[in-house]
Amino acid sequence: MPVLLRTVTRKFSSSVRTAKSLPLSLVSARERGIPIDVHPEVEQALLENKPLVALETALVTHGLPYPINLETAASVERHVRSAGAIPATIGVIEGRVKIGLDSTQLAHLADVHNNCGSVKLSRRDIAAAVALKKDGGTTCSATLIFAALAGIKVFATGGLGGVHRGGQDSMDISADLQELTRCPVGLVSAGVKSILDIGRTLEYLETLGVPVVTYGETQDFPAFYSPDSGFKSPWRVNDPATAANVLFTQWGLGMTHGVLFGVPIPESYAAVGKELQEAVEQAIRESQENGMDKQGKQVTPWLLERVRQLTAGKSLASNIALIENTALKGAQIAVAYALIKQHHDGPKHVTTGGVPTTLPPSEAPASLVVVGAAAVDVVAQARTIPDADSSCGRHSTSPGTVALHLGGVGRNIAEAAHRVSVSKFQSRPSETFLVSSVGDDSLGRLLLEEMRRIGMRTNGVITSGEKSAVCNMVLDGFGNLIGGVADMDIIHSIEPEMVISRVVEHDPALVATDANVSPAVLKALVQHCNANDIQCDEPTSVIKSTSILPAISSALGSDFDGGSPIKFASPNLLELTELYKCARTEPWELMSHDYWWRTVDKFSIGTEFRSSLDRLARENAGKGTLSFLVDRGIAQMAVNLLPFFQHLVIKCGDLGVLLAMRFPTDRPTAWAGERTDIQRRQIVVHGKSELVVIKHYPAHEIDPQSLVSVTGAGDSLVGAILATLTQNSSTFDSPELVDQVIALAQSAAVQTLQSPLAVSPSLSSSA
Repeated sequence: MPVLLRTVTRKFSSSVRTAKSLPLSLVSARERGIPIDVHPEVEQALLENKPLVALETALVTHGLPYPINLETAASVERHVRSAGAIPATIGVIEGRVKIGLDSTQLAHLADVHNNCGSVKLSRRDIAAAVALKKDGGTTCSATLIFAALAGIKVFATGGLGGVHRGGQDSMDISADLQELTRCPVGLVSAGVKSILDIGRTLEYLETLGVPVVTYGETQDFPAFYSPDSGFKSPWRVNDPATAANVLFTQWGLGMTHGVLFGVPIPESYAAVGKELQEAVEQAIRESQENGMDKQGKQVTPWLLERVRQLTAGKSLASNIALIENTALKGAQIAVAYALIKQHHDGPKHVTTGGVPTTLPPSEAPASLVVVGAAAVDVVAQARTIPDADSSCGRHSTSPGTVALHLGGVGRNIAEAAHRVSVSKFQSRPSETFLVSSVGDDSLGRLLLEEMRRIGMRTNGVITSGEKSAVCNMVLDGFGNLIGGVADMDIIHSIEPEMVISRVVEHDPALVATDANVSPAVLKALVQHCNANDIQCDEPTSVIKSTSILPAISSALGSDFDGGSPIKFASPNLLELTELYKCARTEPWELMSHDYWWRTVDKFSIGTEFRSSLDRLARENAGKGTLSFLVDRGIAQMAVNLLPFFQHLVIKCGDLGVLLAMRFPTDRPTAWAGERTDIQRRQIVVHGKSELVVIKHYPAHEIDPQSLVSVTGAGDSLVGAILATLTQNSSTFDSPELVDQVIALAQSAAVQTLQSPLAVSPSLSSSA
């Protein structure tokens, strides 16, 4: 079933806008109680897409002597500001992560004589330092982590860690390298520290798949004190716009690793590089002789200090110069990146000469964002129905037709919503935006070309190196699904951050997702939507129908009382049963949660409801009665799931559609004036502080001879509902409007039942 996430309004209060605009990872960490303080200037920059540069503090606490460390840190921040960016110096003070330090906090970390307990923080140290309320200076790896968490795209530092000399035996490899595979941040440095094995470091970065780019006139990879390490970078750029475009392209492709930009030391300091390198070699020999090379993270500070002594301070001057230079270059890249990002998603807020710009349909903000699978359906249908005693069709082939169609639940819903929006409401074709993934193959190209042909937007569909999704379905002669195999793994290549960025970018009235996406994406969407007053829809098969439960469990927490985590779901009868069974049993046991008990108690379900349900179950339902509501426990299961799903639109096939809804009584709704009316097939329970509605809609009549395929009918129903909700987000609050939208949705489903395609083209002309 799909999960609908609806924004109540496009205009947010300042508090909601802050939660919506800040990166999901940062918001989530704060919600989990992690002590993270973002400097007000940095937070404002994040909200307004201003250029930011992350800066480390291990240099302050463990790299330079006092007071040079403080002077250098302040100078580096000035260099960042001189290029038009905002510095975000990162550190830990008394167990609180600081993203952006004021002058007092920076001075506190720099005063190593009176604050000798500061620790040098890599990935392995972060949790312990925070839990034990320590002070700490962040290394490259820790700074990368917090920069990525805060959505800062550029981090400037002096030199990157790497493979230590003899690392092939000692396995002494800096955590900085692995961190670049996890954090989508551009790390701007003067290359790898010259005390390390630069050749093996570059080989290891290649193995990890981290792009290495020289930022300079040649392709020489810099060696900290020297502009030339003797090794070449695979790539070279020489201007901030090109460097920024590398980062932006990685973001657009949904890639989650960083980029290493190697910036040569300023030319005026290059001449002493040879002398400094000789001192480096001597310091390394001494460390091997005195055993310092076995002292782990103490090795680097000792070597740098020894080099400073051997060069009578010349190395210190070069060290400061290269740090200031990388900060300047990093700031220039950050400014360029902000401009590219603004050009990409800013025109809807930008004016030219005082007149708002008009975006082309492919770039205009959408009212509906659908996240889910885009696939090619290979549909095989037998022409005849074998006799019960016949072996035809068993372990053999049957005469019939085989066809290729566009499919994928997310894509189907988006197409149905697109067609209904254009035909029924005369909306612009760009109202619906699909976020999906296709392969760089013939099927992927087919999907994109056909979606463009029918007027759908495709700029939210990324091209992946994996193969396109394919669903092979076998239908009987009546068009009923017998079985099939779905290869949908490519949809898992979509990263949560990319999905959330698209939602933030469009600020849509509605967001929906299917359950083909990864659990991480589902969880991220539920968290984001609950933080921003957005609503949710459903999974796509019995196997996947419970994939939303981990996200619900995560959203509930220990003291959740904010209404249903998911605002709207549309399961079929089998999916509803599976959802109920899994929600009440291990490992989720959601119906043991205090929130569930508190909410169900507010429903005040009693004997009057059960009596009304028994009467409703005797009503006619086409081929029989509505007895399945009681006999199969459908109504009971639906009511028990309402604490988690505010509105359930249950697809009952030829038995029609069943609605189960809940409304807080402190919020205006036209249902407050409604009463139970069995002739109208509705039960209304006025509880303590919640109103519960059960309502049935008979199936539309359809000539069995006109039925072609059941595939996509449910998706068309959901798409039609979403198209209506984009026009009026309060549709469920009105009994009359609910009647209208269900009639429209059932009509859309019938049209698709009479079409060989997953979504009937006739939805574009009538709905």
